[in-house]
Amino acid sequence: MSLAADFQQVLDAMPPDWTDLELDLRIDDESRYVDAAVVLSQVNAQPYSKADWDWRLLVAHSFGHAAAAETVKGTLAKLDADGIGGEMAVREVREGRAEVVQMWGRPESVREEFRERRSL
Repeated sequence: MSLAADFQQVLDAMPPDWTDLELDLRIDDESRYVDAAVVLSQVNAQPYSKADWDWRLLVAHSFGHAAAAETVKGTLAKLDADGIGGEMAVREVREGRAEVVQMWGRPESVREEFRERRSL
């Protein structure tokens, strides 16, 4: 199965209130490491120096300091198109966090819309 399809299965298994997750990625062919690194730089993949896995990917659902899930899926699809195979493992999933936004001075309609969109 392709990396993008594997990632979509991970996303489908997430609870509705997930906020971010950490994935480890290992490529099958070490000679393609540089090619994969160039593509994965788009999602700020963190390389491991001495580990069984090659990169850690940080993925955000709707806010936070991580790559958007859609961008990660597109990047993994690019690896698939380039013929770079591999495997992924979910390391950590965080859920139930809420974004904190300064609402001072905002009208009540904005506050209500924010609560509606970000309700847990």
